[in-house]
Amino acid sequence: MQVLISYHSDYGNTRKMAEAIAAGYRAGDASAGIEVKLVEMTDLDDLLHADVIILGAPVHMGSMAWPVKKLIDESAKLWMEGALEGKIGGVFATGSGFGGAGGGVEQTLISLHSNFLEHGMIVVGFPKFLPGYADGGLQWGPYGRSGNHEGMPAGLSDGSLAAARSYGAHVAETAGRLIG
Repeated sequence: MQVLISYHSDYGNTRKMAEAIAAGYRAGDASAGIEVKLVEMTDLDDLLHADVIILGAPVHMGSMAWPVKKLIDESAKLWMEGALEGKIGGVFATGSGFGGAGGGVEQTLISLHSNFLEHGMIVVGFPKFLPGYADGGLQWGPYGRSGNHEGMPAGLSDGSLAAARSYGAHVAETAGRLIG
């Protein structure tokens, strides 16, 4: 099984979330024979060869960062061919914004889900009973709050990284059951 974890990262926080998801995926019981490829901004060829695609984005101005949106727009070629149908997908995001909500994270996660579903992929959410959910999760996927209350970069909490590891293990378990 080939697993692709791709992300865009401005300050390194989305990369840290991706690394935690990869660690969780590799630690799962079904990790034998699995190749996990962790890459900052992938290409269409990598999407074609992966059985599992986990995509992460920082939030920019209330939505996903433009390099991630560009990849999604380019993937329209694959959509025309049905090339991603049946693949397993997962999503994650980081963001700061003002206040505690991370201004636009839910919209970013939902948009990523929507694009995967448009491709006919099977998308894995983040159940509330998994470790770390209360500190860094939404039903759509893990979320790392990466800014302080003034909206400036501040790093990620241990809870966000725990949620990311937990999500990686959950996607691995789900993919193992579905792809076997």
